[in-house]
Amino acid sequence: MKYNVKVVAPEVLIPPLITLLDEAESVPLLISGSSMTPFLVHGRDTVYLSKPKRPLRRGDMVLYQRRNGAYVLHRIHRVCNGSYTMVGDAQTQLEPGICQEQVLALVTAVKRKGTLLEPTSFRWRFFEKIWIRMVPLRPAAMALYSRLKKSINLWSK
Repeated sequence: MKYNVKVVAPEVLIPPLITLLDEAESVPLLISGSSMTPFLVHGRDTVYLSKPKRPLRRGDMVLYQRRNGAYVLHRIHRVCNGSYTMVGDAQTQLEPGICQEQVLALVTAVKRKGTLLEPTSFRWRFFEKIWIRMVPLRPAAMALYSRLKKSINLWSK
C-alpha cells in the first residue's frame, strides 16, 4: 500500500501528537533528521511513541522538547538526580540538563526498512546497550563500517 506523505513542521505536528498519546496506546512518527543514524534513517523509518509507563533509563529513545522549543528524538546517555543527558546515535556531543518535564514520549517500537523492531531485537539491543557506550569511538566505528560496506558492495558486483 502506498501512502501520501506530507512533511509538517515539528512545532505544528508535535502538540496534537502529544494529545493523541493521552488517548492512544502508541502513535507513529516518521523520522525527520539524521541525528539517529545509523539506527534510524530520515524519511524512511518510523518510531512508535507512548507515554512512559516506567522510569526512564540509559539507552531509552525519547522525544523531548528543548528549552528553546525544538523537539528532538535522542537516546538517554546518562540519568543523574532526575536529570538526563541525551545524545543522538550519529553524535558525539552530549546534551546534559534535560529534566523529566521536558520528556514527552518513549519510543516503544520502530519500523526500520519496513520491518517492525521491538526492544528485544538484536539491533535495538546493540544500539541501546553497546552503541550508547561508544560515544567517543563512534567516528572511527562509522568510518570502519563505511569501508566494510563499500568493500562488500564491490565484491557483489
